[in-house]
Parts: sequence; C-alpha cells; structure tokens
Amino acid sequence: MYQLHAFNPQQFLQQNWQKQPTLIRGGFPGFVDLLDEHDLAGLAQEPDIDARIVSRQGNNWQVAQGPFDDFTPHCHGQWSLLVQGVDLYLDEATELLNAFNFIPRWRIDDLMVSYSVPGAGVGPHLDQYDVFIIQGKGRRHWQVGDKGQYTEHRPHPLLGQVEAFEPIIDAVLEPGDILYIPPGFPHCGEAIEPSLNYSVGFRAPNQQDLLSSLADFALQQEGLTQRYQDPDLKSRALSGEVLSCEVEKIRALLQASLQGPAFTQWLGSFLSRGPQEESFEDGELPLHALFDYLQSGQPLQRRLDYKGVWLQTDSPQVQLHLGELNTTLDKHLLPYLEPMLSQACWEKPDNLADETLMSLCQAILPLVNAGVWEPIED
Repeated sequence: MYQLHAFNPQQFLQQNWQKQPTLIRGGFPGFVDLLDEHDLAGLAQEPDIDARIVSRQGNNWQVAQGPFDDFTPHCHGQWSLLVQGVDLYLDEATELLNAFNFIPRWRIDDLMVSYSVPGAGVGPHLDQYDVFIIQGKGRRHWQVGDKGQYTEHRPHPLLGQVEAFEPIIDAVLEPGDILYIPPGFPHCGEAIEPSLNYSVGFRAPNQQDLLSSLADFALQQEGLTQRYQDPDLKSRALSGEVLSCEVEKIRALLQASLQGPAFTQWLGSFLSRGPQEESFEDGELPLHALFDYLQSGQPLQRRLDYKGVWLQTDSPQVQLHLGELNTTLDKHLLPYLEPMLSQACWEKPDNLADETLMSLCQAILPLVNAGVWEPIED
C-alpha cells in the first residue's frame, strides 16, 4: 500500500496544481520499488510496450526505440532505459497510482519507469502534461526552471530538449521523495548513482485530439446526420460571399451535435479509453454463477488498460464507460463500484449485503463477460 505522508491534497490543488512545481520530501516514507532494473528490462522486451534507451557520450545523444532483443548495442556511456505504461503490467502499479486519487481517474495517463546509470538523463526538456516524479532506489539531482519561453532543439530526431535555464528548484531526491512539475516548466534530472524513477503522468488532451476523436465517432453514428438548411435564403450581389448569418448557422449546427446524447456517449468513451485499445471478448458467465463466486469471497481481477468513468448527472442512474463498453447502473451502487475500478484485484467486503451484491452483479455482468473483470481460477 502506497500512501502519501504529511500531504494535504486540498492545499496542494489550491496552491500548486498547474501553478508551480513542488518538492515533497519523504512523500512515501520507506518507499519500496515496484520492480528492479532486470524486471524493467524484461518489460522492454515485450512487443507491445513503449520503451526506449537514451544515451549520451560527450555531446553525442542517441535514442534507441524498443522492444529490445539485445541491450548491449545501446547501453554505452551514460544511459537510461525508459518504459511507458508499466501500470498495464503490474498490479502494484495500481496501488501506487491510487495514492494520487485526489486527482480524477480520467486525468491519469500512465506510469513510466526509468532506470539510469550515474550521470544519465534525457537532458533539459519541457512536458505538456502534469507529472509526479517519485524517486525509487538511488539518488538523482533535479533542477526545475520557471515557466517561460524556451528555445527548443533536437540533438537527436527522437529527443527534444531546451536551452539551459535558471533553476527555481535545485535538489537531490532520495528514495520516497516526490517532485511535482506542471506543464511548461523546464526540468532536468541526472542520476548520481544507479536510480529508478517513477513518473505518474496526467493526460491533457488538446483541441486537436478532442476534435479528431469526436469526428471519428460522429462518422459511425446514425444520429448525427442533420443537414444544413436555409429556407430563408436571400439573393446577394456577390455569389462568392458567405454571409455572417450563414457562418453562425453552420456554427450552431455543429454546436447542436455537442448537446445531444451522442456527445456524452463519445466523451465517456474517450475519457475511459486505454492506450492500447485492445478488443474485448464475450463470455457466457451466468448471473447466479457470478453471485455465488463473489459471495464465497473469491476475487475478481480487473483488466488494467481501461479506466472506468461516469459523467455527472442529475438522473438516478449513470452510464459507466470503459472505452467502447458501457453499462447503466443505479447511483447507489457507485460507492461499491469505485473500489472495483481502482483496485487491481477486488473481493467482496464482509459487510456487503446479499441484495446489494446481487444488484452489483447485475450491473457488472456484461462487463465481466466482456473481460473487464475476470474470476481468478485456482
């Protein structure tokens, strides 16, 4: 269990979140690494994982993209192995991410883990997302600059860096220390000794991301077919002119597509979709079998690559979204559902009444049969 120590979430959100970088000393006292560098190297060999090695010899930077069959050609000089999406492979990563559950689940992107030899890093750079960097084993020297305009350059086509900056944070992180960096603040970290770092990144879609996804969704919907109409059309002196009233009518037509149920259906799917977008497979577990299984205290294993979210509503029911999957359930079940969505492995609490358990089973059965949760076989 990972739990933040001497940390006030409400104060942090008011004073620091997306405002200023923060060093949290001893955020995780006695921090225990989720894995070691050998485990990380094993993940970097998986065909579906995003891994890279960044190395430097003098002023010569190199970037090698995984998966890796052989690390020897790439691990020269000062090098770091970085692996994205570790939370999709380790149950323990879910426990670490849950320490940041004061931030909405849909905002969490992934957990990146890096291993660096002394002197290694990726150079000074900017990120366009919020990140908490947790120091695992070893020590690492971090510098963070103030937000501003910085000239970017690429010492390698796959590596973006910025010019040197004046640090407003200059510190050596020990195991369990946490560094929070909002978007747009330049930062640079170099390992003092062999180090593991855990970066909890937060998704922040831009307008292009949102419009592209919405357009793809709209092309598949039968309900978004309302056409432009102009029964009050009037002649004009120049036929090439688009009148301001016509511009506004087209704008209103597009805005109307954002008001209906199709928009909320798309948004729930977009915010809960995982990075790999793997397909689900249908099962045939009957309701009574699921109820008996959970009532006996047996656990359900959650698939880690989708985030379950629902949109706030005044209705007594909500629609739970997991990527392209969704199901409708009563609001009174949400306190029982939340642990199922935030834990890698869930068991029925002892005080959960049979009637409530049955309602919960009815709500999640389609998702269990789709593979979101799976019974753990002996």
